[in-house]
Amino acid sequence: QVHLEESGGGLVQSGGSLRLSCTASRGSLDDYAIGWVRQAPGKEREGVSCINSSGGTAYLLDAVKGRFTASRDHGKHTVYLKMSNLRPEDPGVYYCATCWAGVGQYDYDDLGQGTQVTVRP
Repeated sequence: QVHLEESGGGLVQSGGSLRLSCTASRGSLDDYAIGWVRQAPGKEREGVSCINSSGGTAYLLDAVKGRFTASRDHGKHTVYLKMSNLRPEDPGVYYCATCWAGVGQYDYDDLGQGTQVTVRP
């Protein structure tokens, strides 16, 4: 089992950018497909992305296409989510997690503690 940690959240103006980072505090994430899940207050968790172990993006939520980019750096053992043109509907707690293709959707496990993203209108 891998223990994941997120960083990089914060407060930005609408239209601004943030880059989230995901590392492993225990084990290595290099051999895992890693994704991002977000949860806004009062809403269910929503899968945002899944990037496979070789660095290809397997999944990206339609609502963030063209604005968010998932990537990974094996040399730094880190997975990133670059978020640009942030909108008022993007805020929430963002978790990194292991991910895989389920039935009709991507599934996530091993979520970290999360990092808060707040967008000021």
